[in-house]
Amino acid sequence: MVLAVDIGNTNIVLGGFEGDKILFRERVSTNTSSTDLEYATAFKMALNVHDYNSSMLDGAIISSVVPSVTNTVKRAIEKYAGVNVMVVGPGIKTGLSILIDNPAQLGSDLAVDAVAGINEYPVPQIIIDMGTATTLSVIDKNKNYLGGTIMTGMGVSTEALTARTSQLPKIAFEVPKKVIGTNTIDCMKSGIMYSNACAIDGLVERIEEELGEKCTVIATGGLAGVVTSLCKKKIILDDDLLLKGLMIIYNKNV
Repeated sequence: MVLAVDIGNTNIVLGGFEGDKILFRERVSTNTSSTDLEYATAFKMALNVHDYNSSMLDGAIISSVVPSVTNTVKRAIEKYAGVNVMVVGPGIKTGLSILIDNPAQLGSDLAVDAVAGINEYPVPQIIIDMGTATTLSVIDKNKNYLGGTIMTGMGVSTEALTARTSQLPKIAFEVPKKVIGTNTIDCMKSGIMYSNACAIDGLVERIEEELGEKCTVIATGGLAGVVTSLCKKKIILDDDLLLKGLMIIYNKNV
């Protein structure tokens, strides 16, 4: 089994792979002050919940957008399982042609998403990743990564709204019963959920106009399932896209 680890700003997603099959997936909180032992303990618990242990691991691969945590997690896996840990970055073969101004600026999570996207779905395509930030990546018909857009994630914007207003409470990210809310909670749910859905619809439409052709649209990330259900565009939901990409990259480099 190979352990795939995606380190995001809010959560770390773990996935266990055997061949092309995902055996389990779990999330733990990203904490810049946690030690390698603390992460090792969290990873051990995650595997134990699914009746796996360190002796079953043959290797591991990490994608990270939090540099201060990357080496800590790498050491944690080495300490826990004693296996070689691959980190997505310079020198790692991805098979992805990146055409942005400075390819080194592309987040490893976006690169990994794109690797999975071009291997799993028709091109051209737009990949939406809804995490701390919401990103849209654009891949052309020749499987080149062209660029994309970055906007504030739904959680971040909601935290800013409640922190800077005296009377607006924290809310759960739930689909509202209707667009026109009749109380504060429903008004907030409607505004937050539908504004993000409309933003995604609008950006997809403008990207397709700029490309001059329709795209396959894929969404992933923690909040994607809730928001994309409100979109008018046809969007494929793939919660495991990044984990699939990590496994593809791992196999290219072993």
